[in-house]
Amino acid sequence: MKVLLPWKLLPFLPSGLSASLVRATALELAILAGHLALYPTGIAPERRPRPAGSPPPPSLPSGAPPQPPTVLLHGFADNRSVFVLLRRSLLRHGRRQVESLNHSLLTCDIRVAAELLGRHVEEICDRTGHPEVDMVGHSLGGLIARYYVQRLGGDRRVRTLVTLGTPHSGTTVAPLAGAHPLVRQMRPGSSVLRELGEPAPGCRTRFVAIWSDLDQWMVPVETARVEHPDLIARNVRVTGIGHLALPVHPAVATGVREALDRDGTATAGTSDSAAVA
Repeated sequence: MKVLLPWKLLPFLPSGLSASLVRATALELAILAGHLALYPTGIAPERRPRPAGSPPPPSLPSGAPPQPPTVLLHGFADNRSVFVLLRRSLLRHGRRQVESLNHSLLTCDIRVAAELLGRHVEEICDRTGHPEVDMVGHSLGGLIARYYVQRLGGDRRVRTLVTLGTPHSGTTVAPLAGAHPLVRQMRPGSSVLRELGEPAPGCRTRFVAIWSDLDQWMVPVETARVEHPDLIARNVRVTGIGHLALPVHPAVATGVREALDRDGTATAGTSDSAAVA
């Protein structure tokens, strides 16, 4: 399948949408340049705040609601540096424990990456004394986290999972690395996506899928929505930004914070809302 690049689509789009796409593409290029500069800083694993086996952290001030650690998981061929701004936003607004995980560039199976994620989560829970974590996954990272939650029993550890531009139903875009096994697993109809479509009765994790109407890597863009009758899921549409902007845009950071702070009383099913980026 031939995929047109964003600027090649301009002659075929209404004028209003063309202007939005031009702005979104310019923002994507600026973010890409900045991220390439930051990329080397995220290659090494993050230094853990406390060694394993040390005493649990001090309790929260009286009257403050307990907050589990927040785990950030990046997308394909990326690293934890993509979350520099989101991490800063979460810490500034009261999240005391935010950790960014790198999954190996050598990983060729979402299932294997999900198993490794589960080990990281157990280590984080042991180290911090919290029985649960919250997660934010960008693109492939959201799919790895969902597989852990839905297929490997991770719902007992993950309170809320927020995904940013994650191909929950598969994307037809074929990037230059299209032959990579992980990319094939993100295409519609892959064995991994078929597994995620199977029943998941009693899944306790709350899902919030933030998706953009101008995400160039999600084709169709609605694939970044969670659609599953057994999952407690809310889909939040943002407008006017592309795939790379999702982990760094201030409006998305606000949506992530609201999703993590929301009271978890919903039942299984899907709801929708919109935000302006």
